[in-house]
Amino acid sequence: MLKHDFFHGGEVKLEGRSVRYRVPAPAVRDGIVYVTEERKAEGFFETMSIAENIYIGKLGGQAYGGFQIVSLAEARVVAEEWRKSLNIRAIDPDAKVIKLSGGNQQKVVIAKALVQQPSLVIFDEPTRGVDVGAIVEIHSFINQLADSGIAVVVISSYLPEILTLSDRILVARQGKIVEEMDRRTATEEAIMYAAVH
Repeated sequence: MLKHDFFHGGEVKLEGRSVRYRVPAPAVRDGIVYVTEERKAEGFFETMSIAENIYIGKLGGQAYGGFQIVSLAEARVVAEEWRKSLNIRAIDPDAKVIKLSGGNQQKVVIAKALVQQPSLVIFDEPTRGVDVGAIVEIHSFINQLADSGIAVVVISSYLPEILTLSDRILVARQGKIVEEMDRRTATEEAIMYAAVH
């Protein structure tokens, strides 16, 4: 069994300084958000509406001591901006997220993270279990984020996704980076070889 050394396993630098996070709050304060691969279990509150889920993300990004003033009117305005931006489709704007298609659920999870105005977004399997049309839209939006200057890290086991989204590809095996590739020269075969040899 592989043992991970979370405290001495390497160095992470953010904007030139070493960082190590043991809990999420300091990472959120530093502008880092994580879009989970487990959207139904960890990505949204299924009994809440689209607007409520997105607004919870905004409140979560500001929750550093003190009290929060919750505004339902603001929640609707914020949600509508993100609904348009990410093309979240629902018959009823007050629909519960659990009633949406997989692609639209994933867009809500993305909006819930991005409403925090991060400087670094980590996407973990961003298009797992979504339809082909939503994959294209999500990939386009991820590329727009990167083009806007936001740092984007994509973790994916779907090789076409890696080759579509990446500028730089890092291949990990047994918890260690074993290969670094440039998108212009990387192939599915080279990535698979590095992952298993």
